[in-house]
Amino acid sequence: MFPREWYMAERIAVEFCHVTRTELAKIMRTRAKEIEVKLLLFAIQRTTNFEGFLAKRFSGCTLTDGTLKKLESPLASTNPFLEDEPAPEMEELAMEKGDVEQPKKPKAPDNPFHGIVSKCFEPHLYVYIESQDKNLGELIDRFVADFKAQGPPKPNTDEGGAVLPSCADLFVYYKKCMVQCSQLSTGEPMIALTTIFQKYLREYAWKILSGNLPKTTSSGGGLTISSLLKEKEGSEVAKFTLEELCLICSILSTAEYCLATTQQLEEKLKEKVDISLTERINLTGEMDTFSTVISSSIQLLVQDLDAACDPALTAMSKMQWQNVEHVGDQSPYVTSVILHIKQNVPIIRDNLASTRKYFTQFCIKFANSFIPKFITHLFKCKPISMVGAEQLLLDTHSLKMVLLDLPSIGSQVVRKAPASYTKIVVKGMTRAEMILKVVMAPHEPLVVFVDNYIKLLTDCNTETFQKILDMKGLKRSEQSSMLDLFRQRLPAPPSGPEGSSSLSLLAPTPEQESSRIRKLEKLIKKRL
Repeated sequence: MFPREWYMAERIAVEFCHVTRTELAKIMRTRAKEIEVKLLLFAIQRTTNFEGFLAKRFSGCTLTDGTLKKLESPLASTNPFLEDEPAPEMEELAMEKGDVEQPKKPKAPDNPFHGIVSKCFEPHLYVYIESQDKNLGELIDRFVADFKAQGPPKPNTDEGGAVLPSCADLFVYYKKCMVQCSQLSTGEPMIALTTIFQKYLREYAWKILSGNLPKTTSSGGGLTISSLLKEKEGSEVAKFTLEELCLICSILSTAEYCLATTQQLEEKLKEKVDISLTERINLTGEMDTFSTVISSSIQLLVQDLDAACDPALTAMSKMQWQNVEHVGDQSPYVTSVILHIKQNVPIIRDNLASTRKYFTQFCIKFANSFIPKFITHLFKCKPISMVGAEQLLLDTHSLKMVLLDLPSIGSQVVRKAPASYTKIVVKGMTRAEMILKVVMAPHEPLVVFVDNYIKLLTDCNTETFQKILDMKGLKRSEQSSMLDLFRQRLPAPPSGPEGSSSLSLLAPTPEQESSRIRKLEKLIKKRL
């Protein structure tokens, strides 16, 4: 009866949809407490199937309601958040956890009828969000229980230092939830889901990662070197076991994976949500939490190795350096430090093979911790004889060579150490060598000694100068006039290029002094 261009069949179908949506909304408002997630997802599935049927039957040319919104199609994007995969059918959403996953079909693009009825379900999607909150809570609890049951990753296997499998499970579940929710709504429910995601990212970081780092006792809850150190007879140190080192590396690698994947998750969520809501998607806090886990892990590794070296440095400072009669091989304390480095560093390097930049960070932080401590103990070596200073200089050079080689120590593949690390070692250990060269220099004439100190150490600190004088074993009466002269010389720092004065650094010292240093350098070369 009606002309074809009136599209009466489509108009009747559209009116049917409007009436159905209105009536469904009324029923759900009055019976909201009876809605549970499986029923809700089942109803949404049936409704969206019907909307898909309408799209096949009609063109949608009569739709003039500007308030109807087409949901953004969750088709593949260029962002590699896990693997992009076709959106799951709604039947899969209603499946209970543990069911076999059904084959996925691609969603039809741009259905003009999408949401014409199913939009009425959006105010009730909090039921879905609450369900995901509960499911994720149970998932985290399962991860905790599994870790307790299975224990830490076993050392000397492919698992050592590997990413914990639970974090991949968590992000796969996140991906599934995100795709499901984007089918239901790209509005406020996506923001609510993001909040749930944030909650369980933090819980994962605390309960699975931080919660399983080897414990150290400290009243402030932080990490202390003293808590890692238990000295016994013979300077034995209670260090982390091989299993604990592997566990720390594994947690570090997992935190790095979570950090990178959380960033991708944030980008994906912003793609899925309405453009007007993208600013409310922000996972920076969660990324910072994983960065904190990484820093804590590196700090634990550094403190463990640092603490293992402490007894050796203490032994160095307690030696009677004024009684050393001849320069021999490296001192026992140096051998002890090198032993600990050779024991720990290869394990850490192998277990951080997949995250090389954090191994470099470990090396840098260890150097920044160990070298100042070594210099502090060097100042405690007093008084020092000329031969004692030569032996210390030899020891310092040995330690410098080991530290320069630290990133690849014990490795079959010798890599050049990162420039950032080498710079720290050279600067720090050269300062230690300069301190000893100043100690070796004669303290008379006073002006020459003071100028030599300022040129070699470029240190205008009176306290440091005082420590050098103590190392030389000078009496307080002798020190007084030298300190006065030192303060007088300070206002005029060298203004010319360093190279112009370098030749005169040791020139004022007697010939025999130069001869002794040359002999020492030959001895070092012979040893190497």
